[in-house]
Amino acid sequence: MRILLVNWQDRENPQAGGAEIHLHEIFGRLATQRHEVRLLCGGWPGCPPRTVLDGIEVFRAGTRHSFPLRAHRYFTEHLHGWCDVLVEDINKIPLYTPRWGANRTAALVPHLFGSTAFQEFPAPLAATVWLAERPLGRTYRRVPFEAISQSTAEDLVERGIPRASIEVIYPGIDTAAYTPNPVERSPTPTFAYLGRLKKYKGVHLVIRAFAAMGVPNAVLEIAGAGDYRPQLEALARTLDLGERVRFLGRISEADKLALLRRAWALVFASPKEGWGITNLEAAACATPVVASNSPGIRESVRDRETGFLVPHGDAQAMGAAMRRLAESRSLVEQLGRSARSFSESFTWERAAAETERHLERIISEPAMA
Repeated sequence: MRILLVNWQDRENPQAGGAEIHLHEIFGRLATQRHEVRLLCGGWPGCPPRTVLDGIEVFRAGTRHSFPLRAHRYFTEHLHGWCDVLVEDINKIPLYTPRWGANRTAALVPHLFGSTAFQEFPAPLAATVWLAERPLGRTYRRVPFEAISQSTAEDLVERGIPRASIEVIYPGIDTAAYTPNPVERSPTPTFAYLGRLKKYKGVHLVIRAFAAMGVPNAVLEIAGAGDYRPQLEALARTLDLGERVRFLGRISEADKLALLRRAWALVFASPKEGWGITNLEAAACATPVVASNSPGIRESVRDRETGFLVPHGDAQAMGAAMRRLAESRSLVEQLGRSARSFSESFTWERAAAETERHLERIISEPAMA
């Protein structure tokens, strides 16, 4: 197959996140097999306009701000007619690629913002994102979809996409890189948050739950960067948590692995995610997860088997679940063993193979009028 990917960013972009990791893990594998894969995306000041990453030929047009204005024209001038299928990764504002005139068009969706945009962005920008998603059901109604979770599939159905047009293909994780090491588990009850420090991620709820836990020797380590950090640091001071809440900033992959191994639980309080890949990385390290029972997240945590799910926004309930773990090292180990077993069923090889079969079906079937 000749596959053209359209995404706002590639994995080298300074703003890249989970969507870009997901895209490269799957299509990098397809590119090293018998398929040709190209990626049209935005760039950043000073970046080379073309490169090759993971066997994928990357074409960069514009920047984060100008890419949606330049993408269609670049496609028309340089890439039109080349591909068997165009795959748009919809993880920001949709680009409405079904109108571009490709031979076949498919959509890959990690998650949609919906009303959660108003929890993160200024009102004008949030309204822009929300409004841009509104025509999704009409513009993409005849397009086959790949969703990374049942929750995302349900979100698409609510927006008017036929359920029969949606294939759910779960992401994978590297269970050879993320492995348990009981020797590294901290002797002191230690909880971790790992991710962006953004308001919509609910890190403030994690801090409030930690305060409500009532275990004076416990520690909360927060890894990640973002513009919400000053408010989170102020909240920790207001709650008189002192040195028990540690802000680690952006950390390396080696430090990330060490954090997941020494934690007694990963804590995640986002109101909505496409999946929750960090939860599976923790699980692969035999570390339980305490998380909001939110769309996407609830599929990456099995309640009372690999961790605990609590009502979103309920810091007291989250704190109570954390306290159960802090008071029982044996429970941590029990849930951790189940978590590791659960994680082993999610591989990037499986995700790539299922994606390959899905795209081959799309190409072989008559295009929908």
